[in-house]
Amino acid sequence: MNEENEQPRIIRLEETTSTNNYLRGLVGKESLPEGSIVVTEYQTAGRGQVGNTWESEPGKNLMFSVILYPDFLPANRQFLISQIAALSVKETLDAYVDGITVKWPNDIYWHDQKICGMLIENDLTGHSLYCSVIGIGININQREFLSDALNPVSLVQITGREYDREEILNSFLKRLYDRYLGLLQEKEEEIRSAYMAALYRGNGFHPYQDEQGVFQACIQGIEPTGHLILKTDNGEVRRYAFKEVSVVNT
Repeated sequence: MNEENEQPRIIRLEETTSTNNYLRGLVGKESLPEGSIVVTEYQTAGRGQVGNTWESEPGKNLMFSVILYPDFLPANRQFLISQIAALSVKETLDAYVDGITVKWPNDIYWHDQKICGMLIENDLTGHSLYCSVIGIGININQREFLSDALNPVSLVQITGREYDREEILNSFLKRLYDRYLGLLQEKEEEIRSAYMAALYRGNGFHPYQDEQGVFQACIQGIEPTGHLILKTDNGEVRRYAFKEVSVVNT
C-alpha cells in the first residue's frame, strides 16, 4: 500500500473536535502516507452522517480516522470504500460476539442495536477518487449511553467484560489493509458478495419508511453506486439513495 519508506503514521490525541476534521486538516498541510491514522480518547464534536452526532465517553471507546488514496477507483465506484470499511469492522467484531451485521450503507449492528457508526468523506480529482478519510466510532467499554440516540450498544454491555481497545484497533487495521489490497487486486465481486451476505435484515420482508410512508419490502440488491434496491410485498421495485429510506424498528 505504501512505498517502503512511507510507513503509515499513527497520531494519538487526547481530545479533538473530530478525527475526520483533524486528519483532513493535516492532509491539506503535509503529505501523509497512505494508511495513516488519527486516534483520539475524546471527540468534542464527533460527527455522523448528515449532521448526526456520536456520543462517546472519554477513554472508553475507539474513535479514529484512516486515510487511503484509492486513485485507481472511478468516482462512481466509491461505495467500494464504504463496503471494505464496513466489512472490516464487522469481521473484527465477529471475533468477540455473534450477531454482527452491516446496516446499509455502513452502520454496524449487533442484532437491532448500533455498535459502530462511520463517516466516509471522499475527495475527487476529475472522475477518480483522490483520497478517502474513513472516520469510525466503535462502542467498546462504555456501560451507559445518556444521549437520545435510538439504539446504541457496546461490547461491554453485550458480554459484561471490558476489552483492550488497542487490540481491537490493530485487528481492524489489518483487516482493512487486507480488504484494500483485495480492491487493488480487483476482487470487487468478492467484496460485494461478502457485503451482501453481511447485511442487516438481508433476508425476508421487513418494514421500511420513505416519504410515502411505511411499507414492507425485501432487499433485492445494492448497485455499484451504493443505491439500495428494495422489492415491496406487492412486487414493486424501488431504488433509494442514502437517507431516502429508513428501516422501521419493530
